[in-house]
Amino acid sequence: MNIAIIKYNAGNIQSVLYALERIGFSAKVTDDENEILSADKVIFPGVGEASSAMKYLRERNLDTLIKNLQQPVLGICLGMQLMCRHSEENDARCLGIFDEDVKLFSPSPLERDGVRLLKVPQIGWNNIYNLQSPLFAGVQENSYVYLVHSYAAALGEHTIATADYVQPYSTALHKNNFYGVQFHPEKSAEVGEQILRNFAENI
Repeated sequence: MNIAIIKYNAGNIQSVLYALERIGFSAKVTDDENEILSADKVIFPGVGEASSAMKYLRERNLDTLIKNLQQPVLGICLGMQLMCRHSEENDARCLGIFDEDVKLFSPSPLERDGVRLLKVPQIGWNNIYNLQSPLFAGVQENSYVYLVHSYAAALGEHTIATADYVQPYSTALHKNNFYGVQFHPEKSAEVGEQILRNFAENI
């Protein structure tokens, strides 16, 4: 199995590499067009800011490369958001693979003793439900995954998993050969390992 992890100016890439190695898969972190095109599977991870990430991708023609990939592609966190149409984060025009817009969470109106119960960003564990893809084979409804994000994609025709924070949102998307997860499978213990294994073996 030849897995390429797209290298660009976004953090957390090495964590994905190590997570794959823990479950028995080797991968290569690369921005080389030929290496990405020849991979059996491609992972597009990321932690960072949408507009600067898109600028970096465009300057290196990685935006066109990613959109035209034919093999299974998994976007993680910022990677999934960049696969959407637009992000409110500095008004970023994204790749447009998914017909969803990424918007800032509205702060929770609920307060207790003057403290908001739900703060932005969402940091920590949350449950996912309405799982609708082989990507989640062996993962139980309402399993918990780890998230760190202030922006989220709305529910839409490409939603394959949902989470609630302030409002329901897409925590996973799928269209053709493209998959995206808002959460960090590399930080989500056994559930995350199962999802990465499913992507590597069954997608």
